[in-house]
Amino acid sequence: MKIVKPDLNPILTFKVFLRNLKVFGKTWKANLMFNFLEPLLYLWAMGFGLGVYITQINGLSYLDFLAPGLIASSAMFAVTYEMTYNSYTRMSQEKIFHSMVVTPVSMDDIVLGEILYGTFKGVLYGAVFFIVVALFGIVHSPYALLIFVPLILMSVIFSNLSLIWTSLAPNYDSFGYFFTLLISPMFLFAGIFFPIESLPTVIRFLPWLTPLYHAVETVRPLVLGQVTPAITGHIIWLLAVTLLTLPFPLVMVKKKLIQ
Repeated sequence: MKIVKPDLNPILTFKVFLRNLKVFGKTWKANLMFNFLEPLLYLWAMGFGLGVYITQINGLSYLDFLAPGLIASSAMFAVTYEMTYNSYTRMSQEKIFHSMVVTPVSMDDIVLGEILYGTFKGVLYGAVFFIVVALFGIVHSPYALLIFVPLILMSVIFSNLSLIWTSLAPNYDSFGYFFTLLISPMFLFAGIFFPIESLPTVIRFLPWLTPLYHAVETVRPLVLGQVTPAITGHIIWLLAVTLLTLPFPLVMVKKKLIQ
């Protein structure tokens, strides 16, 4: 893949973000409830249901172990749904990208505006679920306010990965593979429901390759007040992958529009 200098104008990029934000302002209640209800049900069913039968995990009650991970997963699902189904609709069905590109807005402005919007939605949904977790009395440290650092980085990564898939998707049905083969396994095996040390040794390295695992391993100690130097390593991983993946959607979405 040939990478050239992006044609970016910060003001126009922000206007693309504002355009999507205005649309969200008309449907935010339904959108927020859809992405908010599922992790809340997991919190009730697993934390208060299954949690009754689990004494402790790594010295934590199961509810304390589970809830911070659901903050990260709530952000992940918000980003991936927005940057797949909704971005595909704007790109291929409504032809909004095509309409924008005949104005002074460049293709790079459009893609970066999409990434900015996807990141906003991820952080927003993570923040809303964080408030719920706080209301349950699970937040034990003022360090919890720093969770927005890993949430922002993780949301950018998932915006990038989702737009890469969207640029390759021939139709809506293809997103089923993205969620079944990539997103759902991350959700189940990234350390939200159980420590990855419980996994067989030969596959224990796999969660380390996922953005969700590093976000969970950062959010959990911040929320619970168990901050250690290991957090720095997870933040560095997230930052490095953010920078590594960012050029790909800029090139691949543009290529899809040209085709």
